[in-house]
Amino acid sequence: MSSAKVNLQSGIPDTIAVSAKLKDNYDAYYDGESSWRALGAIGKVKNIVDLCSAIPHGRILDIGSGEGALLQRLSEGDFGKELYSLEISQSAVTAILQRNISRVRECQLFDGYAIPYKSRQFDLAILSHVVEHIEYPRKLLYEAARVADYVFVEVPLEDTMMLKPDFVFDSVGHINFYSRKTIRRLVQTCDLRVLSQVVSNPSRAMYEYQFGRKGILKYVLKECLLRTAEPLACELFTYHCSLVCARASE
Repeated sequence: MSSAKVNLQSGIPDTIAVSAKLKDNYDAYYDGESSWRALGAIGKVKNIVDLCSAIPHGRILDIGSGEGALLQRLSEGDFGKELYSLEISQSAVTAILQRNISRVRECQLFDGYAIPYKSRQFDLAILSHVVEHIEYPRKLLYEAARVADYVFVEVPLEDTMMLKPDFVFDSVGHINFYSRKTIRRLVQTCDLRVLSQVVSNPSRAMYEYQFGRKGILKYVLKECLLRTAEPLACELFTYHCSLVCARASE
């Protein structure tokens, strides 16, 4: 996929597509299965199940699937009868196909914004830790709402007191930084109605994997603060925010 051409007068891309810089960053990003991402999928899938069990979820589109850890866990947990996957990274598609996930019906590359499916083809579209990576989040949110009756969004809440004043790109690829309020307003500006919104702490296993015994203490501290003083907790630390949405116009 080539990068978008830019109108020299307005500076706006003539066609919306993932920039060459971002695409190059992710093309060879995934190299098989990762213990870190497998642990991360535990909490991410729990949030999906908790927020989406009461809505139709037979046919699910996972947009930005990475190496497929979330798809694997959804399939093993019998959540969704048919799973579909879209990715901008060839290495991600290769990693997913190598897993041979039983409920994955299709996994394909796309340009990052134009979803190659008919309107209302899915019950649920999932954007789990994707919106923070993309240059035109509203474009993709509108597309997700076009092809699915419900949209699940999860992002890290990185707009905290600790966020540095100046942006520096790194290989993780986060280019958007959200608070509880700004992610809610973002989806609402895309003709989506928030049905439920929750803030969660990544699992204890993730902290222990990353920081050892000190990670357990960090997890307990963050968990206690989140339960007793959520606004303060979100000012001081990074958590995850999950929202399930329906079209506001319906």
